[in-house]
Amino acid sequence: MKIKLWGVRGSIPTTGPDTEKYGGNTSCATVAYGDSLLVLDGGTGIRPVSGMASSYKRIDILLTHLHLDHIQGLGFFSPLFDPSKEIHIWGPASGSQSLFSRISRYLSPPLFPVLLRDVPCKLELHDVSNTFFDIGPFRIQSGYIIHPGPTVGYRIIREKLVFTYMPDHEPALGSHGMINDPKWVSGYDLAEQADILLHDSQYTKEEYIIRRGWGHSSIYDAGLFAEITSAKHTLFAHHDPSHSDKFLEEMLALFKSGSKVSVGLAQEGSEIELV
Repeated sequence: MKIKLWGVRGSIPTTGPDTEKYGGNTSCATVAYGDSLLVLDGGTGIRPVSGMASSYKRIDILLTHLHLDHIQGLGFFSPLFDPSKEIHIWGPASGSQSLFSRISRYLSPPLFPVLLRDVPCKLELHDVSNTFFDIGPFRIQSGYIIHPGPTVGYRIIREKLVFTYMPDHEPALGSHGMINDPKWVSGYDLAEQADILLHDSQYTKEEYIIRRGWGHSSIYDAGLFAEITSAKHTLFAHHDPSHSDKFLEEMLALFKSGSKVSVGLAQEGSEIELV
């Protein structure tokens, strides 16, 4: 399966020479195999996916949660306005309102000129929780993880290949930090022995101290999570909008000096093929 990263920035899009290398678009990735296309999150990175998606009859969009930086590109995803397209949107179930109702808050005036109910594609929405479901050749596991509001991570499986997607996650939240017992670690079952784990690493250790509970991880906690789950390779993502390319590389170098896990920085435009 082919993975491409279209947006790896957190919180708000950034532009300029200081963020050119790792990218300024917010969360979006694609996973493709045969005639099946999964689009992970609908941040600003989803807009250029429109060209790639034009050759697919059915497109499945898997949303981790509904914070603005993960859905602000949805209204600019042109297949939504193509009557020939079948589009399924999957997202975390809430105890109070349906997924359709919650997304409609954004895709409606005064925030957006077009109502979700008026898009001409063949649209179907699915509320997911701690569950398994199939899309084409993919077996997908979704599970609630620690982040403000209903939030899920996704484990995408094709045969024995596994890609885990958790751009917003704070597994170290608690009075004693990360718990060493795997059965109590948020998201462990989604990330265990994943071939590729994309995981939140928004903060330095120092930044995280005053941002505990915001729903994001320090690069050190993300690395510890990778170690606990035995992920084969981890991509640090959801880069803070204030962090330049140089700063991100300094963060990574400092982390690597004290760790043996296989890691790298998620980079907009990068492609990975799992075979």
